[in-house]
Amino acid sequence: MIIGCHVSLSAPHYYLGSVKEALSYNANALMIYTGAPQNTFRKNVSDFKVSEARQLLAEAGISDYSIIVHAPYIINLANTTKPETFELAVEFLKQEIDRTRAMGAKVIVLHPGSHVNAGEEIGLRRIIEGLNLAMQGNDDIEIALETMAGKGSELGYTFEHLAYIKKSVSKPHLIKVCMDTCHMSDAGYDVFRFDELLDEFDRIMGLDQLRVIHLNDSKNLTGARKDRHANLGYGELGFDFLFKVASHPRLSNVPKILETPYVNDLPPYKIEIEMLRNGIFVDWLAT
Repeated sequence: MIIGCHVSLSAPHYYLGSVKEALSYNANALMIYTGAPQNTFRKNVSDFKVSEARQLLAEAGISDYSIIVHAPYIINLANTTKPETFELAVEFLKQEIDRTRAMGAKVIVLHPGSHVNAGEEIGLRRIIEGLNLAMQGNDDIEIALETMAGKGSELGYTFEHLAYIKKSVSKPHLIKVCMDTCHMSDAGYDVFRFDELLDEFDRIMGLDQLRVIHLNDSKNLTGARKDRHANLGYGELGFDFLFKVASHPRLSNVPKILETPYVNDLPPYKIEIEMLRNGIFVDWLAT
């Protein structure tokens, strides 16, 4: 099972600290933001202790494709109402691609964007335009578009949205997908018919285009379009379903990343990863 979680990247050890944190949870995959997801401030990658982190990853046997970079939330390639927002998104995504390459990772997860009441078709075309601009000069780093919950004017809440973007960009071979279990349910997909859902995804996108799964429980009923994550087994999806996803034979080579809420300001990942590896739910919040 390739299973990991979101880990911090902060001073003084940066990337090296991120790897050490993931290993402390018995993870063999990890996801990082290269800085705070709400702003554009970034330290230079030369400060990240990349070589030490890469050595530790190699010793742990963690593949480059199990190191996931998540683009910041402020990137909105679908924005047509504010040109400066679109231009910032393109330029910052270019920089994220360069940072990802410098860290030795291969995949960036990206929220497709919100059309800000301009309409879905206009927003999708703007995303395609933005990706084409951002990927100029990039021939190796993949962009995994995330399945979204569909709150507000979010795009990417259907497989068809993602397939349309992929087939329309100038470098379709670099566009992949990140499935989020919470988001798919919130968007209205019946995730409990998971094998049929995988068949549908395979028909529309191709299962070989799936690069990462965000494994999250949901605080909402199916179709709520709210995007509120819950700890494994404490939401509407339940542990049995999430374990099925984590251990599914058709997804054995896909890294699963936890983005579940902190509890009392502490990360829950070590115990959640242990539950998934053992296939046994522990009611740890009650103890």
